[in-house]
Amino acid sequence: MPKEVFGRDFVFLDRVELLSFEELTRLARLFVAQGVEKVRITGGEPLVRRELERLIEQLARIDGLRDIALTTNGALLSRKARDLQRAGLRRVTVSLDALDDGTFGSMNDVGFPVARVLEGIEGAVEAGLSPIKINTVVKRGVNDQSVLEMAEHFRHSGHIVRFIEYMDVGATNGWRLDEVVPAAEILEAIDAQWPLEAVDANYEGEVASRYRYRDGGGEIGLIASVTQPFCGGCTRARLSAEGKLYTCLFAAHGHDLRELLRGGASDQEIAGRLASVWQGRTDRYSERRTAATAQRPKVEMSYIGG
Repeated sequence: MPKEVFGRDFVFLDRVELLSFEELTRLARLFVAQGVEKVRITGGEPLVRRELERLIEQLARIDGLRDIALTTNGALLSRKARDLQRAGLRRVTVSLDALDDGTFGSMNDVGFPVARVLEGIEGAVEAGLSPIKINTVVKRGVNDQSVLEMAEHFRHSGHIVRFIEYMDVGATNGWRLDEVVPAAEILEAIDAQWPLEAVDANYEGEVASRYRYRDGGGEIGLIASVTQPFCGGCTRARLSAEGKLYTCLFAAHGHDLRELLRGGASDQEIAGRLASVWQGRTDRYSERRTAATAQRPKVEMSYIGG
């Protein structure tokens, strides 16, 4: 969330506009009734939401929900990991774009050091949330020189670094196509240092291509939304904090579910809305992406998560 856009004077949503934990849980239950098996808590930064453990507890009681995960910048993870795990959290993904503070700060401008993120990862391990997935967005000329360092640091750790092509999420990150480091280039660089071999996907619709070190050093992932779009196999829906449903990470508009929740709609009526939105989706942004389409209005990733 760039400070020049989201500065001290930026007016955020009033709390009453956000869905309550009970409203979120009701929607999650309706999603699960239609076949959803995994829920991921994202952000923004989800750990700044007060009493997040209470939401995790409510979600964990939903019959049929097999997996609850969370994506975080790691700043608060060391102090909250144990309570989250006790509440029912199963997995954690941590965003970490470099290991030196200078490069790290130039990528995300969060104002805290890498050491705090690494402490958060260790705290999650101690809480029983390992292995951890590490998300590393790679931007040419900024942190592409850190790819091998990231790979080496987490080799033999049991954690999985997922290198992600720099994407044109939202309209505030100043994305340019020439700043994208293709996943094939990342793979070639790591493979030249530590030979890799491809691994089958864990499940249908997995967005990361998996590779493991031939020497047994673990595995990495590559997410190539720009150079190898996977729109046709996408199985993800995204719900914003105030109840808008998005069927694509690059969507311009969401579908308002809060109005249904607070307007007295029955579970059956809301379930029908979910089904009609999902069945009617035609999103193919990554397949159609050009330098020109990158400038069109899109929801910010800080608003709906990755």
